[in-house]
Amino acid sequence: MARRDDAVSRLARELAEHDAALAARGVAPWIGAEPTYTHRGSESPEWLYEALGGSKEALAGRMCARLAVGHPGAALLRPAGRPYAGEEAPRWCFGVYARRDGVPVWSGPPDPLARRGGGPAAGTDGLAEALVSALQAAGWTAAACKVAAPLALRVTFRLDGAMPPGRVVDVPEIGRPSLHGGPVEGALLRDDLAEGGLHVIAAGAADDACTGVRCLRLELPAMPDPDAFQALLAVVARALGAVSAPCAVLAGFPPPVDASVSWTTLTPDPAVVEVNMAPEERVADFHRALERVEAAARGEGLSPRRLHYNGLETDSGGGGQITLGGASAAASPFISEPRLLPGLVRYFNRHPSLSYYWAAEAVGAASQGPRADEGTREAWRELDLALALLDREPAAAPEVLQRALAPFMVDVSGNAHRSELNIEKLWGDALGQRGRLGLVEFRSLRMPAEPATLTAIAALLRALVAMLAARPTEGPLVDWGDRLHDRYSLPFYLRQDLDAVLADLEAAGLAPGPGLRARLLDDAFRIIARPPLPGAALSLRRAVEFWPLIGDVASQERGGARLVDASTARLELRLRGDAEDLEGWRASCAGVALPLRTERDGQGTVRVCGVRYRCFAPLGGLHPTLASQVPLVVRLEHPRHGAHVLAIHEWRPGGGPYPGLPEDAADAARRRAGRCLLEPAAEPAPAPRPAPPRACGEHVLDLRWLAP
Repeated sequence: MARRDDAVSRLARELAEHDAALAARGVAPWIGAEPTYTHRGSESPEWLYEALGGSKEALAGRMCARLAVGHPGAALLRPAGRPYAGEEAPRWCFGVYARRDGVPVWSGPPDPLARRGGGPAAGTDGLAEALVSALQAAGWTAAACKVAAPLALRVTFRLDGAMPPGRVVDVPEIGRPSLHGGPVEGALLRDDLAEGGLHVIAAGAADDACTGVRCLRLELPAMPDPDAFQALLAVVARALGAVSAPCAVLAGFPPPVDASVSWTTLTPDPAVVEVNMAPEERVADFHRALERVEAAARGEGLSPRRLHYNGLETDSGGGGQITLGGASAAASPFISEPRLLPGLVRYFNRHPSLSYYWAAEAVGAASQGPRADEGTREAWRELDLALALLDREPAAAPEVLQRALAPFMVDVSGNAHRSELNIEKLWGDALGQRGRLGLVEFRSLRMPAEPATLTAIAALLRALVAMLAARPTEGPLVDWGDRLHDRYSLPFYLRQDLDAVLADLEAAGLAPGPGLRARLLDDAFRIIARPPLPGAALSLRRAVEFWPLIGDVASQERGGARLVDASTARLELRLRGDAEDLEGWRASCAGVALPLRTERDGQGTVRVCGVRYRCFAPLGGLHPTLASQVPLVVRLEHPRHGAHVLAIHEWRPGGGPYPGLPEDAADAARRRAGRCLLEPAAEPAPAPRPAPPRACGEHVLDLRWLAP
């Protein structure tokens, strides 16, 4: 316990030092994140690939109620979530709305999710009069009526006093259906009535789908700003108090926010619950907020990672994106320092570790966060020109930055949301006012198993922004060609590149402390096994693999989730030992020499290579004539230490089922190690032949080319 307390204290100290260093430089971006959590013991569709269904909504609601406990006086809201093409209605959403100064925003009855025990069923008797009276007391004109629709009570009001007191304006749209109950045109939720100055509250008694409690449900209109919305909350609380409502659900349009408000939401995504955290000014505050989110998730049995039967450890399936910006668009360093974003694009191009070291399983052009140089060759050349032209505009306006770079910060289908550096909320028009916030989202990130790791990545990205704001990266983009997916698929070379990034930060006086650095470099989840090889230390790691989409791009865009061919795997093999002795080792697969290369790092000399292979034959996917190539068999030979055969299985070597899922990460690691069998070679083998040119790069042998 003392050791853990020391680690916690050290982390807190390093985060405080990081915040102080950035504040002293005047470049301290606000941090937001989208941690995701799954039910790692469930194999129901909503926890494997579907966004909706099952108990996910109720579970997310209870998680939100746990988060609300940490914000006394906050409002627990259930606004309509994001609408998706092909879905019947906007997705559900839960949120905690609070003022950052701690002043309460809600004094009314609790949401049934936060209310313990039963109670009397709610009714609407007196609610119309109470709402109209409270609205008028706030200085707004208001009236009530009934319509032939669910939530039949409609209360209309105006903030400008243009509606005669007590008179319902004859507008058919007052009887509009529930925002939550049907399809929405376009990708944005718009309140056309509110935009014209007429606000409508829809209210009625309904059974809550999450708790089964019958309570009052109010769907609130869009409001112009946080002050007006908080005034509306006070009005509604007063009215509900007047009718002694035991509980109430506050739904409708999402609330307006600015830097004075903390707004954290929980929404569904394929296989996960996604938490859109309220941004924080300091990384120390971000870490504390992330720990509260993690505690709420674990309290409901959710996990940031998934442990598979064979010991494979993956993230939740939803990633762990980080967003940087400012308290306002004008305060964002990406707006106030116009040369920063072009420099950031160049820096990420030059350091593939920032793209792959913390990436999830699906990487590459078909991923959720592809690099700009993983698109078409033509787009890459045009991006290089766009950056050169921006160099001539050192004080480029935000709209110029957006127009110059947005065409290249997309995936191969042109989707602006799926990009390693997502700038759709920098200064764009597609999302309305939400698109002009001065934000950059970093999407090539897996969901880490520990809050401290995501915090460390956030600190690194903030430090890079501070460094590049003072000294932007200049010059042409690096044309990596095949090296990008060959050399930088291997963890060894990614670590070398990340060390170079950390060296840059150290030279700039912005290096992370040792605790943060250890979190950044930890890749234990990649280790498959360390078989005891005589004469050398052998280690096997999962390498980065690049999975392609199945089918055409257009059809993939229409669905809620996209299918990739995950039947290819890549491993990294490392040998360590005496430098001269290491040179004697040879490795081969299927009679073909592996491209073992001699390298050096802080631990000494190492021989390293990669091998790519078909790990299973999918029912639907690429290469229907290519069979599985497991177990993967590697032959290791040395003049003095003899020949050994390493068999790497994807499942239990003896076959049969595992006794359930792994209990924890240590159990998963034992299962991974148990899939690797190393034995002395029973008989000599002919000398390995060189690999065919198409099968072997400088660092990786693609065994699929050698299949019979």
